[in-house]
Amino acid sequence: MEAQLLIDNEARSAKGGATFERVHPTSGQVVTRAAAGSVEDAISAVESASTAYKTWRHSAPSERRRILLKAADALEAKTPAFIEAMAAEVGASALWAGFNVFLAANLFREAASLATQVQGETIPTDKPGTLSMTVRQPVGVVLSIVPWNGPVVLAARAIAYPIVCGNTVVFRASEASPRTHMLVAEALVEAGLPNGVLNFLTNAPSDAPQVIDALIAHKAVRRVNFTGSTRVGRIIAQKAATQLKRCLLELGGKSPLVVLDDADIDEAVKAAVFGSFLYQGQICMSTERIVVDESIADVFVSKFAAAAKALSVGDPMKNGQCVIGPMVTRESGPRLNALLDDALSKGAKLACGGKANGAEMPATIVDHVKPGMKIFDEETFGPVTTVVRVKGAQEAIAVANDTAYGLSAGVFGKDVMRALDVAMQIETGSVHVNGATVQNEAQAPYGGTKDSGYGRFDGRAVIDEFTELKWITLEPLKQQYPV
Repeated sequence: MEAQLLIDNEARSAKGGATFERVHPTSGQVVTRAAAGSVEDAISAVESASTAYKTWRHSAPSERRRILLKAADALEAKTPAFIEAMAAEVGASALWAGFNVFLAANLFREAASLATQVQGETIPTDKPGTLSMTVRQPVGVVLSIVPWNGPVVLAARAIAYPIVCGNTVVFRASEASPRTHMLVAEALVEAGLPNGVLNFLTNAPSDAPQVIDALIAHKAVRRVNFTGSTRVGRIIAQKAATQLKRCLLELGGKSPLVVLDDADIDEAVKAAVFGSFLYQGQICMSTERIVVDESIADVFVSKFAAAAKALSVGDPMKNGQCVIGPMVTRESGPRLNALLDDALSKGAKLACGGKANGAEMPATIVDHVKPGMKIFDEETFGPVTTVVRVKGAQEAIAVANDTAYGLSAGVFGKDVMRALDVAMQIETGSVHVNGATVQNEAQAPYGGTKDSGYGRFDGRAVIDEFTELKWITLEPLKQQYPV
């Protein structure tokens, strides 16, 4: 597979013809050869977006809606290509790839509906004969940087929401999924997006610091939205701060699933399996800490382990129906093995699964995890989850909140009002009562607290992220001033 730059709706090579290779994590075979964009290419992309902004900002809401609706259809038509690209580049099953396309198409349609919701309001004023009001206006060029793990839906939200608000976008793809991300950009071009409204950029991993520095520093870039690790998010935020540019950051997580003593255990197990092991646990919302009341812990863990052992393991390039595929890099295995060794040496017990072999690892559950173990605090981002046993709802809340992260959570309990009370006390951007931690709907605001970032994607919240609020007054020609 190949991936090129898209600037002014034209597929082109990087300056000098430089390329980089994406290698399959287990076979070592080259799966994608992509253009290695330079700082010069990055500046060209911003300049194209800046020029396009002058006209796109005045585009009619119906025009923006029409293009995004067509893009949703174009995206769905590419489902087989997405399944192929995601299996090769990021080890995704057909289930995860298809789910990504489904979510992304819905997101384009939801974004289209926001075209007429970019609204201001009138404001009461003490000035006689004066009309006081606010308007929302686009900000300019938006730099969007997204990761490889949910490549279609994360790309869709990083593109559609700024565009529907009248901005233009420079979309910098992940080095791990360049072809997958290019397919998203191609859907927008096919939908009739004017030249320069979306510019697509790929770069070699070694060139990332200087390319991203050049993009953030460019005076035409007025917003930065980044989805990825907390470590890199801090760097992005610091660089944007030196340029006085606002960020939208959706970062790491250690999502807890609280299972209260009156929970429906079978339903909680289903949510735990889905939340922990969908796409090898490499989702920001993945269930990484299952907080179970000790009175039902033995039964829960037994059923959870049995369900996890039944999950099929394989390579989606050979068997697209497998649930557990390879992790994104071979380096993931040694990192997770070190966390397992530390936990087991400090008294944790392996309920199922075991150590990784490079990028390959079975569904693994670590029981009796306690504070002081590295796996209690660190994001695993692999097919590994932990069980922490507690006594009572208040201890469950304390353990759920005992983390630097605050992205997503779930609470299971038959007493819904009690479960709601627990949910209200959990410090995360979203909580699902009797539901999994992995959930997304384009009409609902999504984002985190604490080290999981700030700002919100999806829903009407994105209008604030990608517009400027301006106060305007219309006043009488003749006025009396005190001076």
